[in-house]
Amino acid sequence: MIMTQEEMLFIVQSQLAIDLNCSINDLNGERDSIIFVEAKENPGRRPFPRKARYFEIVFMGKSIVVSATSERLLIAKTQMQGKDRDSVFSLPFIRGLYLHFLPDVKKIKPMTPPKLFSFELIKRDEVVSLTDVTRFNEAIIYDTNLPWQTDLAVLAKQNGEIVGVAGASKTCAKLWQIGIEVLPEYRNLGLASYLVNKLTLEILERGDIPSYDVIASNIASQRVAQRLGYFPAWVSDWRCNFEGLEQ
Repeated sequence: MIMTQEEMLFIVQSQLAIDLNCSINDLNGERDSIIFVEAKENPGRRPFPRKARYFEIVFMGKSIVVSATSERLLIAKTQMQGKDRDSVFSLPFIRGLYLHFLPDVKKIKPMTPPKLFSFELIKRDEVVSLTDVTRFNEAIIYDTNLPWQTDLAVLAKQNGEIVGVAGASKTCAKLWQIGIEVLPEYRNLGLASYLVNKLTLEILERGDIPSYDVIASNIASQRVAQRLGYFPAWVSDWRCNFEGLEQ
């Protein structure tokens, strides 16, 4: 059963609160205020790798939450205090941003598949057989040492050859991340939109939540998300570099 938008946002915020070591109220605080919290390895945290020194900044449209280890938290406080939202996200140690899209359940509808292609839905045990097809690294996780893998994928084929893939990894009990890759000569034919649409509906019908995560400079991928009925739900840092700011 597909959940409501309110249920979806509550689940997402609950997971982010665990990941960041903050509360849901922190994520919904006074607009553009900054909340600093020390990072912790909370039970249920999504298994994204963290080094000994860690920093993450998240904004869902209200307050800004900064979660970091103690040294970087002190630097962030020093650099961010008294600054407005745009100045905070433009600080030199924040090297790029991720936009995280969620589906608008009232807008997502099944699409008609592009002609001249065949499509196949495969599960994790079948995805393993694609590890030699390394052309689709935006959609398939090839590193088997990571704590999460590609659990579900939709393939686009022409004459038996894979020409596009949308893959999804289940990163916790309810959240999935979707990635998409189409070979250059097959782009602008509607494949990316169809593959992401089909995978999105597969995840929603399981009662789970897909997110579509895009580096802020990737306009083409953002257009795919918006065309399908996704909306930008939160922003986080893509990379950070504290060189010159810490010992």
